[in-house]
Amino acid sequence: MPRNLDMTALRSFVAVAEAGGVTRAAGFLNLTQSAVSMQLKRLEEALGLTLLDRTARKIALTATGEQLLGYARRMLDLNDEVYARLTAQEFEGEVILGVPHDIVYPAIPQVLQRFNTEYPRVKVQLLSSFTRRLKEQFARGEVDVILTTEDEADAGGETLTELPLIWIGAPGGQAWKSRPLRLAYENSCIFRGSVQSALDRAGIPWEMAVESNSTRTIEASVSADLAVHTVIEGSEPPYVERIQHGGALPELPTKQINLYVSDVTGGKVTDDLAALIRQAYRTY
Repeated sequence: MPRNLDMTALRSFVAVAEAGGVTRAAGFLNLTQSAVSMQLKRLEEALGLTLLDRTARKIALTATGEQLLGYARRMLDLNDEVYARLTAQEFEGEVILGVPHDIVYPAIPQVLQRFNTEYPRVKVQLLSSFTRRLKEQFARGEVDVILTTEDEADAGGETLTELPLIWIGAPGGQAWKSRPLRLAYENSCIFRGSVQSALDRAGIPWEMAVESNSTRTIEASVSADLAVHTVIEGSEPPYVERIQHGGALPELPTKQINLYVSDVTGGKVTDDLAALIRQAYRTY
């Protein structure tokens, strides 16, 4: 009598193999780690085979597991294709997109608008946070697509553009002339270290005048001419302006805007969202 494989368990197996561990796979599958582990155990017991080598720190596939992986991917692809075609349903569900606070504008609103036109039944949950936090969430499988601002992309990242940091202050403000130079930054801002190093190399004394976890607090302080700040060129917020310092402040390094797309929850919807993001950044 033929025996049937559990498709849910196969999906968990493929997710663990592609994510490199149960924790990250559980995040992508929106399941608990214990649920994923139980499904893997059930699959191994049904086959009477050991599929995962659990002796090392990082889970690896056994030779049998590697053989099953190819079959499992094909079976899941066929399952999803049959379901989509025979039910004739539009794409629906949720995609989680993470973007640093300072580069939400100007590209992301137009991306969301175009994506909503193409996939009206897919909800995009936009997470606005800091690069470090977004990368941690992505590593845990909690986010499908992220943008980052960093010096260089890690493995799996794709550089969309590279732009300089610029000094910003209040319109017509004078804070940039003060010494020590008064700076305003979020506590987790990834730009702080490189800006401080640039000032140190230029021999310009500085002080951290405003620190906050709120981007709005930083923007309000800068627009009130209490301090200066730095942003990626082209992403200046309202009520501030680029400082025309004439060389009184050091030139700042460039930063990459990088794209990371999940290799576990990836599919047509996620791929199309990533394509819209790429297209948006080609115009800048």
